[in-house]
Formats: sequence, structure tokens, C-alpha cells
Amino acid sequence: MKEHSTHIIKKKNIFIVGSVWPEPQSSAAGWRMMQLINGFKNEGYEIFFASAANDSLNSIDFEKESIVKINIELNNSSFDKIVKEINPTIVMFDRYITEEQYGWRVTENCPQALKILDTEDLHFLRKAREHAVKNSSELNLYTDVTKREIASILRCDVSLIISEYEFKLLNNSFNISADLLHYLPFLENEIDNKIIELLPKYSERSNFISIGNFLHNPNKDSIEFLKNEIWPLIRKKLPDAELHVFGAYAMESILAMNNKNEGFIIKSKADDADFEMKNARVCLAPLRFGAGLKGKLITAMQNGTPNVTTSIGAEGMIENNEWCGFLVNNVTEIANAAIELYNNENTWIGAQQKGFTIINKKFNKEKYLPNFISKINYCIANLEETRRRNFWGAILNYQSMQSTKYMAKWIEEKNKKHIN
Repeated sequence: MKEHSTHIIKKKNIFIVGSVWPEPQSSAAGWRMMQLINGFKNEGYEIFFASAANDSLNSIDFEKESIVKINIELNNSSFDKIVKEINPTIVMFDRYITEEQYGWRVTENCPQALKILDTEDLHFLRKAREHAVKNSSELNLYTDVTKREIASILRCDVSLIISEYEFKLLNNSFNISADLLHYLPFLENEIDNKIIELLPKYSERSNFISIGNFLHNPNKDSIEFLKNEIWPLIRKKLPDAELHVFGAYAMESILAMNNKNEGFIIKSKADDADFEMKNARVCLAPLRFGAGLKGKLITAMQNGTPNVTTSIGAEGMIENNEWCGFLVNNVTEIANAAIELYNNENTWIGAQQKGFTIINKKFNKEKYLPNFISKINYCIANLEETRRRNFWGAILNYQSMQSTKYMAKWIEEKNKKHIN
């Protein structure tokens, strides 16, 4: 645990509790976290980031980013002292499992801190879809994971929802009040003509690209899907083309797919994802399950690289029923769409333009960031009223204090005895 008792605490600060350290070059979740952090920095907040995870070589340079890094422990009351000392204006959890672990401690020690849950994506939706695909069964959203994640949403003052689809799902299907939710997609800079003019043209690009962190099951599944079913059909029509697959944390089963003769090339994490994306002609993202927004498709659009994906891949990202490539769901259609996009320059240029439009209309940070800050400022200034409107949350917080609290204390005592 890092000592920080001599640190001068500023008036406005945010204490972020992460299940992992941010890795913006390895995952969309890390990228998203840094967008939020930078948004708070611009408002004058000092940033504290705490996690019980092991250190990672891919994580950010905390000192360079002017973020106070704090190592914490699971089921350990030392967290109480840390959070009490910092006395944060805001506490933000990076997903529901961190809120389950530490939320009751924040409520007990810093009751006036605004609690934010960054859902990243709805884990229960992603897991339900994965189960349905792998078991060829009907989608069932009413699971224990759903109950846990929605309970976490209710216990917090504001939950950040990255996808319009997921916002509507929570509001309409689970009757979660819109007051508790805030739609906040990826926060991107506008793409102007100067940026577009510097991008490589169709004739200057070659090969296909796929990118994603392999610890994320939807990415691993999509690469297996590509290798076993889709790529052989593409390669048959385009025998000289290659697919370059970039991703952090590739396991043996992924590395074993590397085959130069088949043009299926497995690479490690891209040192510069923008460089790799802008020099590829087509991005392939045949996701069979997942949730939230897909960072790889944002990167593709920003670099003028049309893509072929599925309805799951494009969920929450389509603008006026227009897509920056092809949105198809079965093997033959995916392969044919990839070949068409790769071979037809006019189709490719039209898809590229739609990608620029989607970024500028749906993900422009100048549109969404001010509204988010206004929401947070209102909730801080009217915290009592905000919580009064969320009576179910008050009940769940009370129950959590009575159950999770004593379970955590029991585990802590058990660990002490084990050490002794």
C-alpha cells in the first residue's frame, strides 16, 4: 500500500476504484477510463486511482499523468482509513464488482461522497449473450449477474451507460429511473478535412486487420470464428491478402492460429493502433456476442478504415441507419462483404465517409462532456434530494451494509488467523 499521508488534498478530488489498472493501449475499457479521468482533470479535480490488482506493464504512467496511485487490498479495513483520509468529493467504481467489494465501505466512511458507477458495458447482457451463443439457447437476461449489476446501479447515485441500447434496456425492460442513468459514449475529437487529407488512400492500403484484447471473451471468440469459418472463404477469392490480428494477452490457443501460408498473421499488442489501422484497407470484427461500444470500430472510423461487423458489433453506434461498411451476421455474408469492400474502391470510399460522420455526430466530446459535468455538479449540490428520489437504492445500501459488510469482516478476520 502506497503511503500518501503527507499528500496535500485539494478541494475537489475523485477517488477511482478499479478492478484493474488502466491500459488504454490494450483495451477499450482503459481508453474509456482515461477519457473520464481527463474530463475530471479539466474540471480541476485531483485524481486518485486505487486497485487491488497486480501491477501491469501495459498500464499508464501514473506519475506522468499526475494521478496518485494507491495499492489496496481486498477484504481489508485499511481501505477505510485511506478513503476517509482522502475524503473524496466523488468515488467512481470501474464496474459493478468493485462497487460490490468497496461500495459499502465508501457509504460508511464517506457518506457525502457522490458515488458513480461506470458500467463500461452491461456485464449481464454480455454474459447472457455469450451463454446463448455457446449453448445455442434462447437469450435469458434474468440471471444472478443481472440482479447483482442492477443492485449495484441502484446503490450508486449515477451510473454511466456507454450505449443508447443499454440505456433503453435498463429504462424500459428493468424500470431503472433515467435519473439514475447517464448516457455517456466514447468522447472523441471531431474529424475535420485536414485530418482526412492526411490519411492513406484506398490504393495506398493493403490487407485486413482485426484488433482486440484477448482476455475479453468476445474478441477471442471472434478471432476463432474468423480463423475457422470466415477467413478461408475470403482467402479463396483473395489469395494474396493477409489478415493481421493484433491484441494484448494472446493465449497459446490464439498464437497457434498464426499461419503465414494462409495469410492469417497473429501479432502482439499494436504499439500504435492508429498506424496499423490507417494502413489496413478493411477492419474485420465479426463479434457473435458482446455489449457496450466497440473501441476497435471507433479506431477504424477515426483512421478511415471501413469495416465488416455484426449487429452486435455495431450496436449503439449506427447513425440514421447508416454504417461505415457492412453489417452482416452469417459466415457467407461476412466473407462476401469483406471481399466487396476490399475490391471496390467506390464502395470503400462511401463507407469511409460514413465512418467520419458517425464519429462527428455520435461521439463528439464537445457534445457530451459538458452535459456530464453539469449532471455531476447538480448531483453533488443536491445530494440529499438525489438520494431521496432513489429510495430503492437506500434500501439496498442498508441491506448491503448489513450483509456484505459482515461477510467482508469475517473474511478479513479469517485471513488474519491464516497469516498468524
